Amino acid sequence: MPLDPHIAGFLRSLQPLGAPGPGENAVAQVRARLRALTVGQHYPATRPEAATVTPTVLAGSLPARVYRPHTETSLPTLVYLHGGGWVAGDLDTHDMHARTLCRDLDAVVVSVDYRLAPEHRFPAAVDDAYTALTWVARHVDTFGGDLDRLVVGGDSAGATLSAVCAQQARADGLELAAQLLVYPSTDMAGAYPSRVENGEGYFLTTPELHWFFEQYLGVRHSDPAPAAFGEDPRVAPLRAKDLAGLAPAVVATAEYDPLRDEGDAYAEALRRSGVRVEHPRFDGLVHGFYGMGHLSPAAGAGTDQRRTQTADRLTRATPPYGRLPPPLPSSVHS
Repeated sequence: MPLDPHIAGFLRSLQPLGAPGPGENAVAQVRARLRALTVGQHYPATRPEAATVTPTVLAGSLPARVYRPHTETSLPTLVYLHGGGWVAGDLDTHDMHARTLCRDLDAVVVSVDYRLAPEHRFPAAVDDAYTALTWVARHVDTFGGDLDRLVVGGDSAGATLSAVCAQQARADGLELAAQLLVYPSTDMAGAYPSRVENGEGYFLTTPELHWFFEQYLGVRHSDPAPAAFGEDPRVAPLRAKDLAGLAPAVVATAEYDPLRDEGDAYAEALRRSGVRVEHPRFDGLVHGFYGMGHLSPAAGAGTDQRRTQTADRLTRATPPYGRLPPPLPSSVHS
């Protein structure tokens, strides 16, 4: 279907900003631009309210923010990993995401400020994400209190990290109630039509995508090294040899997203492996639509649908979900 007209108008308004240029200031430009498009666009009157929002530190070193609903009963807990290409994003840029999930899922949301590239390249973000998830699982009584309803989720790069965490959780015996993957990158070295069809003019461009990969991995996308990284399921979860037994998944993709096809492929691979999957593809929308509800009714409806599907997964959570993994190797905590 045609590009959503509200999104089209938004994209036209971005043209004067330009794309980050090459050079040593590019990282600072990308981070500043994401803050301008998130923190700078949200107003207190439209901000969902949680009962409490508390800064905390996980596992002794990971900054996080805990969002709690008003209810005092036992609740699901969602460990949320923000987007931003592993280079940008923080607790502030995704504050609205966390608040909205807290309100609409009636869940405790633990938003994690994992380390970013290029200062901290792969696998730093993976290590931080999984450390946060397992630490929350071990201390779930201080969060939502219900280990049977522990979820990992995120958007974009955070969705990729969530998929990786779900795979590692299965390997370690920590069974999750659900994984929430909003337009993830699942096959970095792959070649997909959507990388060409949606490579320019739809918020996230394919050249920008390659730039993010280069910052994260420390190699140029055109070098042979990315192909080797592309076989590592911690970078490309679609390349995992076995997807059976993973947590039920909600995988959301957007029609005008360069990452669309690999997200679709991951949802289908999960389904073929016997994983319960909800896989909405949102026509007319772009990468980043999650969080654009204030700009586009269609984006808001898509966000609502994704939350409804996640909530449905939580209501189906039954034992044996909630088994704890063995202690983490010390290298994971570094």
